[in-house]
Amino acid sequence: MFKKFIIDYRYQIALHATVFIWGFTGILGKLIEVPYYSIVWYRMLIAAFGIAMYAISTKAQLKISFKKALIFIFVGFIVAAHWSTFFQALKVSNVSVVLTTLASASLFVAILEPIFFKRKLILYELLFGLAVIVGLSLIFNFESQYALGILLALSSAFLAALFSTINGLLIRENKSRIITFYEMVGGVIGISIYTLLFESPTITDFSPGINDIIYLLILGLVCTAVAFVVSVEVMKELSPFTVSISINMEPIYAIVLALIFFGESEQMTPGFYLGALIIFSTVLGNSALKSIQKRRRKKKETQ
Repeated sequence: MFKKFIIDYRYQIALHATVFIWGFTGILGKLIEVPYYSIVWYRMLIAAFGIAMYAISTKAQLKISFKKALIFIFVGFIVAAHWSTFFQALKVSNVSVVLTTLASASLFVAILEPIFFKRKLILYELLFGLAVIVGLSLIFNFESQYALGILLALSSAFLAALFSTINGLLIRENKSRIITFYEMVGGVIGISIYTLLFESPTITDFSPGINDIIYLLILGLVCTAVAFVVSVEVMKELSPFTVSISINMEPIYAIVLALIFFGESEQMTPGFYLGALIIFSTVLGNSALKSIQKRRRKKKETQ
């Protein structure tokens, strides 16, 4: 029975394991001392290198057409922009506020997915998205000192929704490791161009200390290369909206971890926790409805 449960829900289990791993991303982003653009550059470079080494060791194919490579690299620019705004938000805010605000990605996906997948809007997805807005409004009102961090996190959420929805299309005809590899390469190119044009980088910015090197390796290999490949792979079975709204569980893990690592600086007002509760309730609601729909489809197929 337990084996059957694992087989039936392996994609959901893999997704939530990935979300738990991502819960450490905010912690690492807060601990790493180099600037945000350096974090993104190292994160994507390490992830690309890790996937390349895996492909070489397993003789897995990474070669694709030039046209496909360009598409994946362009999406990598979006991923780099997402992580740049995310780590910027962490620098001016705290882990709890940033990751809770990122839950708004589900609203953006509810709007973008019907456009990209050419389907009708699903009413309950839109309602859940609106519930996220209510939760965010409460957080914004009670934690106004983090306004810049919230705005950056909202930008990051939109970018996350955009590349997740696009990946939902790309995974139909491409392997997850190939998509991830070229997106990471694209991200390195994108963040390099941005940094040279809009920042004033120094050698020190790209010279992490011993602790930063350890954190960056964990961030790049575990929280990015492995987690990103799995997150793309599960889209073979799960919709971008389900993936997006399940990722809303990330702040729960991150807030608990942040309280352990950073203590009082992560303690929020009651209004914050009320807003967070509303947002997290959308995760449970979506999972319950998707489960009911899946059982109904299976019942019809067996009749």
